[in-house]
Amino acid sequence: MIPRRLTPYIRKMLGKFPVVSLTGPRQSGKTTLLTHAFPDYKYYNLERMDHREMILSDPVGFLKTAGAKVIFDEAQNLPELFSYIQTVSDERNLPGQYILSGSQSFLLHHHISQSLAGRVSINHLFPFDITEIESIKNQEVCQTILNGFYPRLYDKDIAPEDFYPSYLETYIQRDVRTLKGIENLNTFSRFLSLCAGRIGQVLNLTSLANDTGISVNTAKAWLSLLEASFIIYQVQPYYRNFSKRLIKSPKLYFYDTGVACSLLKLTNPEMVRTHYLYGSLFENLVISEMIKYQSHTGKHPSVYYWRESNGVEIDCIVEKGNNEILALEIKGGQTFTKDYLKNLRNFSKNKDDVKMSKAIVYAGDQATVIGDTQLIPWRALAAGINGLI
Repeated sequence: MIPRRLTPYIRKMLGKFPVVSLTGPRQSGKTTLLTHAFPDYKYYNLERMDHREMILSDPVGFLKTAGAKVIFDEAQNLPELFSYIQTVSDERNLPGQYILSGSQSFLLHHHISQSLAGRVSINHLFPFDITEIESIKNQEVCQTILNGFYPRLYDKDIAPEDFYPSYLETYIQRDVRTLKGIENLNTFSRFLSLCAGRIGQVLNLTSLANDTGISVNTAKAWLSLLEASFIIYQVQPYYRNFSKRLIKSPKLYFYDTGVACSLLKLTNPEMVRTHYLYGSLFENLVISEMIKYQSHTGKHPSVYYWRESNGVEIDCIVEKGNNEILALEIKGGQTFTKDYLKNLRNFSKNKDDVKMSKAIVYAGDQATVIGDTQLIPWRALAAGINGLI
């Protein structure tokens, strides 16, 4: 088993909260992490009907008999249990009593907010981040984009063209039907593919809805569904004024580039390299690593983008705290040019009110420092990401 970076943080939270929740996309490794890292916890899979029936027959009696170290996997399948967990855990008044895991963030968090608010540490596990896989160092960048980071590909040596179509079909058939009851799954599949074609673009809901043949309100609801099930995320624009971040248009990205490549019908590295979205896919790769690394180290992701009316744009802004930000440009080219520095220089002229570090991540191999800007090869991101954010 490949150690997961999030494990020490979960262990720390179990020492502080009576309940710890762990959500993330299907097959991101949640069950493997929990059963291997916490073997002293009893494990119940609530997708199994026999486990649900056994618990429901006498919830309070079951919880008291099971003891103070229990994992409930796919816990959103038994919402009736949450209020009983609140009562029993409050009576014991001990940390680390229950771990609730699930792949449907919307349902799990809804039940948590109703019954366990203030008693639970909420955590997210995504597919591997770039610091967790040694073999990434020897991969060509387009192969990495194509493969994505789902653990089963690396554990079982499955080709991405064999894994992702089945993964997406299972996701659509199970999670989409469960969460929204969408009847026309073909239209939803088209919507998902159209999202993949908009990676790295400022979201235009009207255009996306029109191209899919649905209403704007339906497009909003479906985007929320994709976010709740950890398929996509939206990056908001950076403003010191927090209210402005909420009213401006976000950019659209996928948590995993392998999922996006599958939706774009890309099946080999050469197709990735020559695709019109290659630059956006490389940008998606790097920004997703920023988000995954922050989440896997127990931090709330604080990733934004910057765009001015005069054309100055910064691909990624990371708030580091203490009035400090990282301004990051992401370039899919393998050869450095001076143009890579232009937007960073123009951006920094207007940001004297914050402490700023600047970096460029690109697809080449040469690492250096140019003035006040780090030039970082994508292969060095695994070793350098902690120092960046």
